[in-house]
Amino acid sequence: MKILLPDTMPLDPTLPEGWEAAVVDARAEIPAAHHDADVLVVWGSSRAHLASAAEHLGNLRLVQSLAAGVEGILAAGFGEDVVVATGAGLHSPTVAEHALSLLLALVRRLPDALDAQERHEWSSELGGLQPLHPEGRLTTLLDANVLIWGFGEIGQRLAPMLQGLGAHVRGAARSAGERAGFEVIADADVLAALPDTDVLVNILPATEATTGIVGAEVLGALPDHAILINVGRGATVDQDALLAALQAGTLGAAGLDVTEPEPLPADHPLWDAPHLLLTPHGAGGRPVGADERIAANVRALVQGTEVLHASAR
Repeated sequence: MKILLPDTMPLDPTLPEGWEAAVVDARAEIPAAHHDADVLVVWGSSRAHLASAAEHLGNLRLVQSLAAGVEGILAAGFGEDVVVATGAGLHSPTVAEHALSLLLALVRRLPDALDAQERHEWSSELGGLQPLHPEGRLTTLLDANVLIWGFGEIGQRLAPMLQGLGAHVRGAARSAGERAGFEVIADADVLAALPDTDVLVNILPATEATTGIVGAEVLGALPDHAILINVGRGATVDQDALLAALQAGTLGAAGLDVTEPEPLPADHPLWDAPHLLLTPHGAGGRPVGADERIAANVRALVQGTEVLHASAR
């Protein structure tokens, strides 16, 4: 039995007896010598790589992605008998960390401090005696109301970090209830909750239902001092509406790690939007626990048990 590992990151999963691993170029077609592979691990793989796998790997039983999204893999045309497993959860620690970084940078006005530093200015507006909760601006997470929309593994990782900094945290998902010790409201109730929300963290996936869901209505329902963080998918935010809100001052600030499209064109107006902190989809990009996930799903394949995070086909 054979598993093909990508050359885009060092991997060394513990495999069952009788299995061999081969490292292949993730951006090239798969060599004929490896057309007998049973498992393919995907990370930074090109379309040509995936297409050749779908066409030539006749024994393939499992495609293990190390990314949370598998749209490109599904589009490659693998047979229905091939299980495609996502890398859900592998990026939760780093994406949660990045979301927190964006939020703290905006709350504590680090972009403004960098501007002042470039001017060699010791800003009296940013330092010295300051009110804890000034009118019209969020300057601390103490007692801030945070709503995490898309309360999956990343949201559940982020929530206690925010709570530890003094924020009041709720999640939003398809159904209401409690997850990981936090109150979760239903998606249908999000709009009603926004007027009392200081920070909206968007971790929604890109689906037909979520396209542009953070638009003029959602942004308009938030207080003028509110901060939007998006570490989900760029397509979930109406960027024209976001730009308009930032320019009009009806949104306090925004931190985006994802845009639509990506890369964001150099002449896109978002680059020059006021009070916007933009990072180039850098929240993830470094799977945590990849070897363990690969090993667990190979064992599941051998034992005939459930593959973790198998994608619906």
